[in-house]
Amino acid sequence: QFDIGLRRVRFLAYSQISDRFLIVTHFGINNQNTFSGGVNGTDGKKPQLFLHDAYVDYKVFKNKIASLNFGAGLHYFNGISRMTSTSTLNFLAYDAPIFNWPTIDKTDQFGRKMGLFAKGKVSKLDYRFSVNQAFQANTAKAISVDKSEFNPYSSGWQSAGYINWQFFEQESNLLPYFVGTYLGSKKVLNVGVGFENQKDAMWHRTSAGDTVVQDQLLLGADVFMDMPLSKERKDAITLYSAYYNYNFGKNYVRSIGIMNPVDGGGTYKGNALPMVGTGSIFYTQLGYLVPNFSEKVRFQPYGAFTHSVFEGLKNANGEKVPVNMIDAGVNAYLAGHHAKMTLNYRSRPDFSNIESVKNRGEVTLQFMVYL
Repeated sequence: QFDIGLRRVRFLAYSQISDRFLIVTHFGINNQNTFSGGVNGTDGKKPQLFLHDAYVDYKVFKNKIASLNFGAGLHYFNGISRMTSTSTLNFLAYDAPIFNWPTIDKTDQFGRKMGLFAKGKVSKLDYRFSVNQAFQANTAKAISVDKSEFNPYSSGWQSAGYINWQFFEQESNLLPYFVGTYLGSKKVLNVGVGFENQKDAMWHRTSAGDTVVQDQLLLGADVFMDMPLSKERKDAITLYSAYYNYNFGKNYVRSIGIMNPVDGGGTYKGNALPMVGTGSIFYTQLGYLVPNFSEKVRFQPYGAFTHSVFEGLKNANGEKVPVNMIDAGVNAYLAGHHAKMTLNYRSRPDFSNIESVKNRGEVTLQFMVYL
């Protein structure tokens, strides 16, 4: 199977209209190929532009020790983990693992929340907290026996937060986007924890016909390191590891296939696989920026590993079947993150038959430019 598509095409504009006020807008398209992503949802033609971010930010105070900003709108100051607010301009691997946005296009708008946020720093502690009104999910009002789905009658408030201690150099929090790799330009070591919670977010039906409503609680902990190794060789190492513990209610599992070239729906056809669910996820990635031997190109090989165990993913014997995935690739930087090519190989599980899970190979060549 061969496929070509536009993963992200976006325009970001922000204006610091005074020392205290910041306005951010961000719009574009995602995931267009010749099969899906179009205005009709079934073909790839005429994808619709939509807002990713649209918010205002007001600086309450800032001094040498602490700072505090308040903001409101459609924003990306998410909780759970660093990668839940990751920038899409400077990934280490060729893309995010997707489960870092566990409610993507369910109770959020492509990873963005509608609500209020506070952000700032206290010494080396960087923080962001938000209170948001959830977008309505499950408009068809589907409900299953002993398997949770989003509760369509819950449009209540979500609370979220993420804090991280920045041991060495401090990262900017002017915008919400966390950097994936600094290519050795900063010495960074951060450890963080985060959460997201929504009351009565999920529902399911028991075998007796009773409707059960459950809260949603999503937790994360991670560590990020970007370390230059030698000033002469200009090489560097980047490490990111995260642990997620997700509670979406009983037996919830969601299948996702990015730019799936077949009509997979909620099944495991094409490149779709169980991505998010009630259970735990461990994810780690490691990259090495090789010594600078050319003025025209720099190389950064990397690897990533995912191990997920979901409550609702069991075989006929009642045993949980893990989701293991390996990515390995290399970035070729022509002008830093502004122009790069990435070649990635993925070994991913095929869950079309859960009694006999096989690995499938997937090769992606990605070109990226941003101004």
